Amino acid sequence: MTNVKNIISTSVAVIATGAMFACVAPFASADSAQTSAVVSSRSFPKASSVKKNLFAESTSTSVDENSKWGGIETLDVPQTESQAEKEAVAAAAAQKAADEAAAAQSAAAAASRSEQRASIPQVDLDKMTGAGAELASFSLKFQGYPYVAGGNTPAGWDCSGFVQYVFSQFGISLPRTSGAQATVGTPVASLADAKPGDILANGIHAAIYIGNGQVMNAMNPVQGTAISDVSVFRGAGYSIRRVM
Repeated sequence: MTNVKNIISTSVAVIATGAMFACVAPFASADSAQTSAVVSSRSFPKASSVKKNLFAESTSTSVDENSKWGGIETLDVPQTESQAEKEAVAAAAAQKAADEAAAAQSAAAAASRSEQRASIPQVDLDKMTGAGAELASFSLKFQGYPYVAGGNTPAGWDCSGFVQYVFSQFGISLPRTSGAQATVGTPVASLADAKPGDILANGIHAAIYIGNGQVMNAMNPVQGTAISDVSVFRGAGYSIRRVM
């Protein structure tokens, strides 16, 4: 009885082991088939070689080996000016314009003086005698000298400063202002009686008479010291004074 049981147990064990191997084989076979199917179903061709010249597009521009590009010092880089530099340029331009205007004004003044001298008949003082004629002739040496308000030397003078300087060269001391000069010496009745060397003066202007209705005087900053006729007093009354 015991042997029968052992035989039956052994048979059952053999059968169970066989069934196990029967189940494992299909699973393994299925896995192998599945793996093979995946490998054989690629959707893109297998690359057998590396593509060359991958950077062809980025290196498509060629450069001449003989080209000379120069150094950084040759680059034309736009320059910007600081505010101080802009102000300096503006100041230089303004100064240039002022200098040009002054030169033009000086040239115009010189031309005006030349025209004035040409239009006024010159007095021949060489034919006249006396201290007054000598003084008038001396005053003509200062034609073209500058007019400077308050001045009384050849470096620059105003109307009464000029008269004062000329008379001082002959040892005669005159007052500084034109109004005071209108009261010195001896009065002369009219222009017809005036002689070279007489003083024509009022409260705003003073001049030295040179004859023929003309005077030598310091006129203004533009015309300077020049000959003019008695219209320089602009119709205002004036005194004629003789001190020589």
